[in-house]
Amino acid sequence: MTDRHISVGQAVLPVGLTPDAITLLRFGAVTRNAHRIHYDTEFARSEGLAGPVVMAQLHGCLFYRAAAQFAGEGGQVREVEWQNRAPAGVGERLVVTGTVRSVGGVDGEITLDLVERCGSGDVVCCRGRAVVVPG
Repeated sequence: MTDRHISVGQAVLPVGLTPDAITLLRFGAVTRNAHRIHYDTEFARSEGLAGPVVMAQLHGCLFYRAAAQFAGEGGQVREVEWQNRAPAGVGERLVVTGTVRSVGGVDGEITLDLVERCGSGDVVCCRGRAVVVPG
């Protein structure tokens, strides 16, 4: 267990990513997500989107990264969950931040409330939570 003091309301350090078209193509290949809204601009527009959009699973990966960073070396991420709220497009900056919701659950678990904003930071792309055990 960590010696650092963790308290309710404490900030989760930001984790960011600006996905480009190649990132989406590669992520889609690795996850076997070949939906055209993630790489075909005209198709995405025909579906009512401004252009290709980030996969839901990539948002989840950023939530996981934020939780793992908070847990620290030797820590564990026990749960991650999120709900997509708005699409994020190619080239938009994604930043996950959050706060500690609760401390001292089973085995020293800590619950984090997480939020991902995109673009200029005004749009909430995802909300969720993670449960971690610090290292």
